[in-house]
Amino acid sequence: MKKLLVVLTPLVLILFAGWKWLLVPGIEKGQNQRIGPAEYPPVSAQTAALHRKLLIGDLHADSFLWGRDLGEEKDYGHVDLPRARRGNLGMQVFTAVTKSPRGQNYNRNSSEADDNITLLAVAEGWPPRTWDSLLQRALYHAERVTRLATRVPEQLALVRSAADLRGVLGKRAHGSEQIAAILGIEGSHPLEGRVENIGVLYDAGFRVMGLQHFFDNALGGSLHGESGAGLTDFGRAAVQEMDRRGIVIDVAHSSEQVVRDVLATAERPVILSHTGLKGMCDSPRNISDALMQQIAARGGLVGVGYWKGAVCDDSPAHIVKTIRYAIDLLGVDHVALGSDYDGSVATAFDVSELDLLTGEMLKQGFTKEEIRRVMGQNMRDFFLAQLPAS
Repeated sequence: MKKLLVVLTPLVLILFAGWKWLLVPGIEKGQNQRIGPAEYPPVSAQTAALHRKLLIGDLHADSFLWGRDLGEEKDYGHVDLPRARRGNLGMQVFTAVTKSPRGQNYNRNSSEADDNITLLAVAEGWPPRTWDSLLQRALYHAERVTRLATRVPEQLALVRSAADLRGVLGKRAHGSEQIAAILGIEGSHPLEGRVENIGVLYDAGFRVMGLQHFFDNALGGSLHGESGAGLTDFGRAAVQEMDRRGIVIDVAHSSEQVVRDVLATAERPVILSHTGLKGMCDSPRNISDALMQQIAARGGLVGVGYWKGAVCDDSPAHIVKTIRYAIDLLGVDHVALGSDYDGSVATAFDVSELDLLTGEMLKQGFTKEEIRRVMGQNMRDFFLAQLPAS
């Protein structure tokens, strides 16, 4: 038996190493691709100088879903801290994905479809408590972000309040490259049917909560679900509790009826964190322009995404055209960036190349004030107003 163990133990270790360091990264490489030119031409000195002076924020990235150490630069995926610093990123909502149906169809998904995240959780070695609990998956996400912020506090700070955000912004005004990390949830199914779990997630640091993802859930219908339903009674109770606590409600992936119901129920403005504009890209991923206008009229914020499913053409030039369309439709104060980086999407550029958007805005005649507002000031102002004070 001892001889057998001597032979098998190295084999098991080799198989485990291959699984962890080859197979699992290979899964992400296939999901989060950068498919633009191998190298974009450098932006002009004028663009680079302006870009370094901007405060840049992004309403949605799923980077902590994956097994990468975001403190180290990798040659795959879209976001890590070294690349984020090169791109001058200042604020990022990092969103916990806890359940996702196989296929992620934009038209229709069953809430009973096989769940991709369970397989990923086991493959990446998440704690066993996360394998059958969506709440624990969200809490594990918060733990990962918190650990990284504790390890490299000069690079990343977890923001729970407007006071925390002001602290990061104050440091950045004096030359710091610290990034403000705001925790979000993509779909509130981690509530597991209990309004009380909003408090559990709040205590863990979550300040943004999307209501649905790719399927209908206990709160109501998804834009990609089967029912098209609005908020359930549980959903209304959850929205009211999120509102009371100062949690920002995100209606990305929600059915149009859920969006209407949220606007009728919530007292505070909402965000649609990552999307395209229907009038520019008639995709089932996007809600109607008229409903977008209702979000803006209530003081909300819309984040323009970078992937074809939302914008139809993912080139920097077309993304900026979409931003111009959004400004004309909604007003400049209601438009922001919502990349969906690391969200199982392919993009033409990663976080280190955000100056491409600045360059395109200059080429397309944006004023510097428009550039400043869309690239980050709108997000800053929204969260300073909507986060708990302290």
